[in-house]
Amino acid sequence: MADFKRRTLHLASGKQVKLFGNSVAISKSLELGEGYAPNILSLMEDQSDSKTPPSLSNPHKLTVDELMDLADFNIQLWMDLKAALRRCGQVDPRIFSQDTPKNTTVGTEKPEGVPKRKTKGNEDPEVQG
Repeated sequence: MADFKRRTLHLASGKQVKLFGNSVAISKSLELGEGYAPNILSLMEDQSDSKTPPSLSNPHKLTVDELMDLADFNIQLWMDLKAALRRCGQVDPRIFSQDTPKNTTVGTEKPEGVPKRKTKGNEDPEVQG
C-alpha cells in the first residue's frame, strides 16, 4: 500500500513521487493532483509558543456527521477511480468521469442516445412499411 512521508509518495511498486505539498486529492472527474489547502478542517499550531496546545480550524463549523459525509464522498471518488482502472485495464483517457467536457469539433459528433432524425432518403429499411 502507498504511504506518504516527508512530501514523498511511496508506492508499493517502489516508485517515489516528490510532491510540493503534503496531500493528494481527487476531483469529481477522477483527475488526481496535489490539493492541499487547509481551509475546511485543520490543526493550527502556534509557531511562536510551543507550550500552547494546537487549536482546531473549522471555519464552516462542520459537524461530525458532515465530516463523515465528506469522507464518504471522497472515498466513493477513489473507489470510482479503481473501478474505472479495472474496467479500462490501463491508464487511458476513458478512466475519467463522463462529467468532464469532451474536446470535440463542433458539429462532427452526434450526442449518444439521440436517435438520428429520419428525413427523406435515410429511412431505415426495416422500419419502412
